[in-house]
Amino acid sequence: MNGYMYILECSDGSYYAGSTQNIELRLAQHRSGQGAKHTRTRLPVKLVFLEEFSRIDEAYFREKQVQGWSRKKKET
Repeated sequence: MNGYMYILECSDGSYYAGSTQNIELRLAQHRSGQGAKHTRTRLPVKLVFLEEFSRIDEAYFREKQVQGWSRKKKET
């Protein structure tokens, strides 16, 4: 099953990186306040980047890479 790494921009201008196998469900969870603690308190959120992988472990690895990036790098 495919995996996805995504970046959300929150209402306060912060970014959130995550990974999932079901991007539609995960986005719905974030937008309804049932997502990660970071996004729950910073609604609404907007999807700003999406990358697809052939396996979820690849998406998770990419998520960890992106989480280590500076804000400036996430914006580009």
